[in-house]
Amino acid sequence: MEHGNPFLMHAILYLAAAVLAVVVSHRLGLGSVAGYLLAGIAIGPSGFALVGQVEDVQAFAELGVVFLLFVIGLELEPRRLWSMRGKLLTLGLSQLAGSVALITLVAVLLGIDARIGIVAGMALALSSTALALQPLEERGGLRTQGGQATFAILLFQDLAVIPMLALLPLLGTADNGSSFSWQTLGFAALTIAATLVGGHYLVRPVFRHIARTRLREIFTAFALLLVIAIAQGFEAAGLSMALGAFLVGMLFAESEYRHEIEVAVEPFKGLLLGLFFISVGMSVDFAALRNQPWLIVSLIAGLFLVKGTVLFAIGRSVRLPLNELPLFVLLLAQGGEFAFVLLGVAATHGAIPPAYAKALTLAVALSMLATPLILALYARLLEPRLQRKETRTPDTPEESRVIVVGLGRVGQVVARLLHADGHTPTILDDDPDHVELSRKFGFRVFYGDATRTDLLLAAGADRADLLIVALDDPEATSSLVRTARRHFPNLRIIARARDMRHAFELKDLGIEHTERETFRAALALGEAALAEVRRDPERARRAAAAFAEHDREVLEKLYEVHRSEPDTHILVSNRLRDELARTLAEDERDRRSTDSIPPAA
Repeated sequence: MEHGNPFLMHAILYLAAAVLAVVVSHRLGLGSVAGYLLAGIAIGPSGFALVGQVEDVQAFAELGVVFLLFVIGLELEPRRLWSMRGKLLTLGLSQLAGSVALITLVAVLLGIDARIGIVAGMALALSSTALALQPLEERGGLRTQGGQATFAILLFQDLAVIPMLALLPLLGTADNGSSFSWQTLGFAALTIAATLVGGHYLVRPVFRHIARTRLREIFTAFALLLVIAIAQGFEAAGLSMALGAFLVGMLFAESEYRHEIEVAVEPFKGLLLGLFFISVGMSVDFAALRNQPWLIVSLIAGLFLVKGTVLFAIGRSVRLPLNELPLFVLLLAQGGEFAFVLLGVAATHGAIPPAYAKALTLAVALSMLATPLILALYARLLEPRLQRKETRTPDTPEESRVIVVGLGRVGQVVARLLHADGHTPTILDDDPDHVELSRKFGFRVFYGDATRTDLLLAAGADRADLLIVALDDPEATSSLVRTARRHFPNLRIIARARDMRHAFELKDLGIEHTERETFRAALALGEAALAEVRRDPERARRAAAAFAEHDREVLEKLYEVHRSEPDTHILVSNRLRDELARTLAEDERDRRSTDSIPPAA
């Protein structure tokens, strides 16, 4: 052990604890968050004490929340955020102001100084972004009315942390030279402005140049560098790292690299978020709980009761569906990770006594630990009854959702036709220059290799109705079709085939509708040539129609024998070709005989 690498040993410990605890937690129906928290308790000072200094991992683990907010920002386009401004202000402000006011009132009634009550109210009014959004993502609830209300409140809380931190020194009694500073405020505003401007005008060209190299690991490295650098800049400016990550993620929500970036950071987000929950579990001080059990339990119960009352009133006022209201309350009633920051700063500035800060910190940590357990009980006992009582309206058909892969000569025509008919497909292409040019023409196109399952999933293949494969590489087309059929069995697929043999290969994969890339153009060219040679456009049109029907028959006949009797396809093709020649000759004789009949008098 003395010669081992401490970093690797800790990595092995965290990963082993996470895997074991999460697997057991899932088997018990508690969810992944509860598993991470239990893993942290087990290896932390209150458990087997395998890790002594919790602070060493907490700073690194905060990146989990940073990456979570970055990915959420990627999924929230600026115009959608602007459309949420009403919810953001009304729901967020009413929750925060209501919780602070009610907690302060309870503190004053208990004989505690009002200033301390305000500080405690600000800290306890905040909820855990990670604890709330992770279960919502797992349940697919972010698009529901309750999920959107939850997200609006969490986002407003993240924004509110900035003025709260600025206000704490003014509420403090310690004379440490720290007070409100216009210079600090200006630096924070400059950081936000630089992030918005730089993200829009500077970062996209860098992604474009990296994409041209087709080195996926460099693309991933730059995506990670971008998120971590922005988070560090915001922390240096005294702002929330998560807020900085959210803003830069939102900048790329409409970018052509959005799905590729999301796929690049998703694995790191999951691991770091798990590490964050482990660090929360490690920070739980059960010794303080044993010393003052009734005080801590009362604080936790009071926290859930006060915030739950405010959230219930808000949910009823905005008429949330009754089956979504309990989850809305439970997801936001606990304390949040930013409470640790606020309470630490408040204690430093003398805004709250250290003993109070320690008790409140423990109550927040335990409330976060209790939330997954409460959600598990809700899912087992209450949610099924609410779903049964819910009155469902008949489903209305939704507009077809289409993904087009490949925006070359064939894909462009397909996309233009869909646009002309009022559909806006999601288009994937792996040529960054092609993507940039196509977006100027209004196409909703994103950069990435669509043969990867994770990119298809990020583009919405699990929710789409139709996948159109217009790639010019037959091997990539077949690979993509296999991937889509395996992971998205309900997705209908139309594919571009290189030639007849490739069409047979796609048909073997279960694709009923294929189109050979040059057949229709060649048929039209042949019809034009025939019309010029014979000086008879009508005759050329009938011949082309007959040939198209003949080709379909050839495809069917040859597909029947291409596996069982592959050597007979030449004989079958020649026989059908002779039949076509006889058909055209008979058509010509019939036409001539019709033309020779004199018109009736």
